[in-house]
Amino acid sequence: MKKLSLFAVFSVLLIISCKNSQQEKSMEVEASAVLDDQKYQNFGAELGDDKSVSALEMENTFNTLRPGDTIPMKFTSTVNEVCKSKGCWMTLDLPNEEETVMVKFKDYGFFVPKDIEQQQVVVHGKAYVSEVSVEEQQHYAKDGGKSEEEINAITKPKRTLSFIADGVLVADNK
Repeated sequence: MKKLSLFAVFSVLLIISCKNSQQEKSMEVEASAVLDDQKYQNFGAELGDDKSVSALEMENTFNTLRPGDTIPMKFTSTVNEVCKSKGCWMTLDLPNEEETVMVKFKDYGFFVPKDIEQQQVVVHGKAYVSEVSVEEQQHYAKDGGKSEEEINAITKPKRTLSFIADGVLVADNK
């Protein structure tokens, strides 16, 4: 009787986990959008019709933030680099060529394609400033396909402009 009860519990858990797997897959389904005659693929939450700010306006906003500050934003920029492992983060360009924005995705709920460097994106979420440890910088450099020499050159923490995106539109350049 105990074996039958244990089997029943295990079966129910298996069915529930399969159902969750189906829901996760459906979250990855892409949608599309059109803004200013440009077609976009939507990843994560659907972005509303509200306007996004430019990369220059976003850079000015970041300049006013201190570590610990968080502000909801939607902005447009160009992808500089993408995680080559699974598309789980990306960096975006700002007009000041020395700075980029590190974008991660809320709760790892979605990923972006790994081949979108130099494409325009619109991101929606929360902007903040943080300090990134040497170990984390080296991890990102490795994911980004940097050489051992470049990875070993990272020796001190760095102030990072960060963004947690709940939705991303990627320009469809096809």
